[in-house]
Amino acid sequence: MSEKSLKWATLGTGVIAHELAQALQGLGGNLYSVANRTYEKGLAFADQYGIQKVYREIDEVFADDEVDIIYISTPHNTHINFLRKALAAGKHVLCEKSITLNSAELEEAIQLAEEKGLVLAEAMTIYHMPIYRQLKDVVDSGKLGPLKMIQMNFGSYKDYDMTNRFFNRELAGGALLDIGVYALSFVRWFMSSCPQNILSQVQFAPTGVDEQVGILLTNQEGEMATISLSLHAKQPKRGMLAYDKAYIELYEYPRGQKAVITYTEDGHQEVIETGDTKDALRYEVLDMERAVAGNDNQMYLAYSRDVMEMMTKLRSDWGLTYPEEEEERGS
Repeated sequence: MSEKSLKWATLGTGVIAHELAQALQGLGGNLYSVANRTYEKGLAFADQYGIQKVYREIDEVFADDEVDIIYISTPHNTHINFLRKALAAGKHVLCEKSITLNSAELEEAIQLAEEKGLVLAEAMTIYHMPIYRQLKDVVDSGKLGPLKMIQMNFGSYKDYDMTNRFFNRELAGGALLDIGVYALSFVRWFMSSCPQNILSQVQFAPTGVDEQVGILLTNQEGEMATISLSLHAKQPKRGMLAYDKAYIELYEYPRGQKAVITYTEDGHQEVIETGDTKDALRYEVLDMERAVAGNDNQMYLAYSRDVMEMMTKLRSDWGLTYPEEEEERGS
């Protein structure tokens, strides 16, 4: 079990909520409660995992004094309203990516968390999987030399149904917030500083959201990154990091567990394999509980902030907004 008996609530009962429940059970605990828009789905979820409390109304989770941490796994465009309520109620929050729609929303949430002395974090697996931390140690040792270039590919093949969430503007769909957030988080994890020069090309789906994207990034150290994203053309989920003395290849990110380092001078390879893809949520839970206990905060909210700034800049360049943002500006 965890270092301290913290009580977790899930807000949402989708795929990630199931993984969260399984992760907590794997650690010898269980979810304390479940909140969901549809009460019947909440009941079914609770029955599956032996969860003792189901709320009839979502807002009841915020008023429950027993809850320590809320995991929010609802659609992107609902996050900020739930974050406001959870943080105002004194709950620590682990929020599914993308943590908010834009930088303004994230800054509001960060300020609320700081005022209340709470841990706020994005459930970004790249910041928690052992493979990324071990690779960071290798890089920081200096044996690979300085970083020169990062290349990221993430292509999904989603049914070309404009009503599903991936293409639905009403649900904050689009490649950037759904899969691009992983690529940008990978880039930020390895880059020395946040990229300031951002160029891009975008192709829109019939609904007006970004379907296919190419991004070029450069930071003040001269490190560069290229990213290609697609929601309707499969690509290998591949990350490549080119250093002065070697390059690193990592496949099947974000939940990677194996990387290959190829050294430039003689071509010899070093294989690093650590962690387990299926334990992705377990790593996030353990890091979150350590942070809440005040032992070691490794939730990397500053990186989430940088990534959100990049995504906000990109969508601004494209002129892509979501209904909630348009309402905010109009009010």
